[in-house]
Amino acid sequence: MQYTTLGSSGLIVSRLAFGSMTFTRDAHFAGITKTTGGDVDAIVGQAIDGGINFFDTADIYSAGQSEEVLGAALASRRGEVVIATKVRGRMGEALVQAGLSKRNIHYSIDQSLRRLGTDWVDLYIAHWEDAYTPLEETLEALDAVVRSGKARYIGFSNWAPWKVAAALEMQKANGWARFTHGQVYYSLVGRDVERDMVPMARHYGLGLTCWSPLGGGLLSGRYTRDTAPAGDDRLASFDFIPTDKAKAFDILDAVREIAVELDASVAQVALAWLLTRPAVSSVIVGASKPHQLADNLGAADIVLPDAALARLDALGRPETLYPQWHNDMFHDAAARAALGR
Repeated sequence: MQYTTLGSSGLIVSRLAFGSMTFTRDAHFAGITKTTGGDVDAIVGQAIDGGINFFDTADIYSAGQSEEVLGAALASRRGEVVIATKVRGRMGEALVQAGLSKRNIHYSIDQSLRRLGTDWVDLYIAHWEDAYTPLEETLEALDAVVRSGKARYIGFSNWAPWKVAAALEMQKANGWARFTHGQVYYSLVGRDVERDMVPMARHYGLGLTCWSPLGGGLLSGRYTRDTAPAGDDRLASFDFIPTDKAKAFDILDAVREIAVELDASVAQVALAWLLTRPAVSSVIVGASKPHQLADNLGAADIVLPDAALARLDALGRPETLYPQWHNDMFHDAAARAALGR
């Protein structure tokens, strides 16, 4: 396993993290909530034995059950691991039981800690934006959570880069706890974050953790143009990520060829590519079966040749939008050459 600090913080995390969205006690979400009972203990133990020290969950996963079973599985190892959970989603019928208001943040952290069976979490993450709560209110509440000792660090997930930048400036101006990282969707078939999120993260010293690094399962190696998702496959029941399938299968063809050359799996190549990307601290893998996790863990040992990296980068590079195309067109060629950039 490889390790790094999360962004510019001092928190040391494994480059591969484990996402527990599949964990549940008895809630059912077709294609997603598959891991229960002793299987949870076994797969958490396998992850730790494989070097993973970073576990991610959220209050809304299986209506809180993911936090409960993950917390129980980690109870005897709490001092060894990093736990992240999230707040924002609706956890009850009452209007106030959702969002990033001061009320819901303070209520939700206490409920998450109770379910996890711990006095504190390492990372508390605003799961997505809240259009109904002033940004200042959210940030002040998150700062209070850190000051109370209930969370060590805070982060965001699925926020627009401009809002993150505005938040960071507010946090700096008010002496509030600052975001250390962002959890974002990033994969070989979903690279929108490269336009604005990655440059912003590098400017502010944020680390990025990547959810759905296999494009919702498309890059797992199970699918071809001629094999449609079926049964309890995640893609068959939870294919919510907008993806240009034709372009994605062109990328998948290249990944398969590179995987054969390296004697690796398709998923390992896709994960190894993400581990090379600027600003990426950790890649969140999920698995409901031991062989899936074992395969994902092998990605940490894959070294992609320069030619393979260049090929993958060219195939999946997102369209350049304004003002990037203008700035690229009129860059200072002499300065770039002199500085080796």
